[in-house]
Amino acid sequence: MSLPALVRRPAWFAPVVLRTEVLSGLVVALALIPEAIAFSIIAGVDPRVGLFASVTMAVTIAFVGGRPAMISAATGAVALVVAPVVREHGVEYLVATVLLAGALQIVLALLGAARLMRFLPRSVMVGFVNALAVLIFVAQLPQLWDVPWLVYPLLLTGLAIMVLLPRLTTVVPAPLVAIVVLTVVTVAAHIAVPTVGDQGALLDSVPLPGLPDVPLTWETLRIIAPYALGMALVGLLESLMTATFVDEITDSRSDKRRESWGQGVANIVTGFFGGMGGCAMIGQTMINVRSGGARTRLSTLLAGVFLLVLCVLLGPVVAQIPMAALVGVMIMVSVGTFDWHSLRTLRRMPRSESAVMLVTVVVTVATHNLAYGVVVGVLTATVLFARRVAQLVEVTSELSADGGTRTYRITGQLFFASSNDLVSRFDYAGDPPSVVVDLTAAHVWDASTVAALDAVRSRYAARGTEVAIAGANENSRTRLEAVPR
Repeated sequence: MSLPALVRRPAWFAPVVLRTEVLSGLVVALALIPEAIAFSIIAGVDPRVGLFASVTMAVTIAFVGGRPAMISAATGAVALVVAPVVREHGVEYLVATVLLAGALQIVLALLGAARLMRFLPRSVMVGFVNALAVLIFVAQLPQLWDVPWLVYPLLLTGLAIMVLLPRLTTVVPAPLVAIVVLTVVTVAAHIAVPTVGDQGALLDSVPLPGLPDVPLTWETLRIIAPYALGMALVGLLESLMTATFVDEITDSRSDKRRESWGQGVANIVTGFFGGMGGCAMIGQTMINVRSGGARTRLSTLLAGVFLLVLCVLLGPVVAQIPMAALVGVMIMVSVGTFDWHSLRTLRRMPRSESAVMLVTVVVTVATHNLAYGVVVGVLTATVLFARRVAQLVEVTSELSADGGTRTYRITGQLFFASSNDLVSRFDYAGDPPSVVVDLTAAHVWDASTVAALDAVRSRYAARGTEVAIAGANENSRTRLEAVPR
């Protein structure tokens, strides 16, 4: 057998795919610079901490992640969680928090946390995506406020390039062309507009790995554990939802369990290099997958490598890139991320589904915290679902031919919401001496229903009426027998 038959070529080996992956990774690296700097400011650390965290997250997740082409880096959601640690205890405790959060993510992955994604309703997913699109757009507004008027024609030019160029050719990513063109114009014409260099210091060297200088005591663990757990949960939530979103775009499946522990490994590596940690970034992922057309791990790896090279070796050149160019890229990402179909079907969808989507969007945008939005959205969906199911329970009755027995037939799902008024559905005073409660078309889900049925029997017993429960399936019968009376 020949050597080519024994060695499987990677998916990116084809020249066309290789070019796509390389160019897309370069565009992502450029877009990561202002984002990483902004998130560093949110976390209260030096911009170089966020920049190198983005490098280590992207490079590591390219090897250990479960969703090819997804970008992980320093994020705003994680920055919001860890900011109090930096403010109250310093950067060393932040690094310890990142290391512990990574370890917790690995533990959660081994416990099957990724399987919880199946409990996220579609309406919450749509709300999550739309909220992210809004947040991405809103994050660009400070760059468009109180700036020289030339920023606006530059922005419009960049947007025009990104809209029109794909109609002519897709050989080179339109965002990359827009960045290059606007940079050349502003430098050649000596146009004074805000640039990447105005946002903060870029990397000038590579940090050495090491452990944080914190005491290894229970007190340290008490301080960092709550923040580490919050970071682990928020990071996994955002990463898994982003992976699911990319699965739909690419019509492929990813390994959510591997992605979960991969995020943990990436955060541990980032912590060893003194980074602020992170998770998947839907904005940069959309640049990579939707705008750039990338589909393999190479683009993710190169995004981190290019970011390091751009900051360390080409810092003076990158610093000249006008922020208008990157703002234009992110605006296009925002437009492409938003699920416009959800607005067109808003009137045709059930009101409960629309309400869940809107609640998720509003809470996320109001708090700038994806975890809050998703949790509130899931709780809203659960309450509305319970209310809807509770209304489907029916109780009908039939008197026997001899008039000695009345049979009540219950249809539907019996749980705490639907069984609360079950006691009032029986005619205790008017029924004959024998009553049968037929559960053939019902299912008992919880102790609240068992207690309600016991209350029915007690009321009948007080009047000397015998009650028999019939037709219960095996699962319901187990609950009826297991709950102490």
